[in-house]
Amino acid sequence: MSHADDVREYCVVTYVDPARKKHEKFVKIRSGDVHRALNYKNRYPLVCSAIGSNLFEELTQVNRVSIEGPLNGSNTLFTF
Repeated sequence: MSHADDVREYCVVTYVDPARKKHEKFVKIRSGDVHRALNYKNRYPLVCSAIGSNLFEELTQVNRVSIEGPLNGSNTLFTF
């Protein structure tokens, strides 16, 4: 399993699935929170590209609504 797969799996388990169970319309994922939880060092571009990829949307059956903040930083906020 690649690091990108780890990021996607973590986001599904921690953010997407709980939001679905609560019937929430939107889910927000901050790259810095994922980066810290996975104990990565200087891998913000990896985290952002894994969350921001079309593959993430396809696997999770979510649609990206917006991306706020720097493109590859700790404060990048993805809304689905």
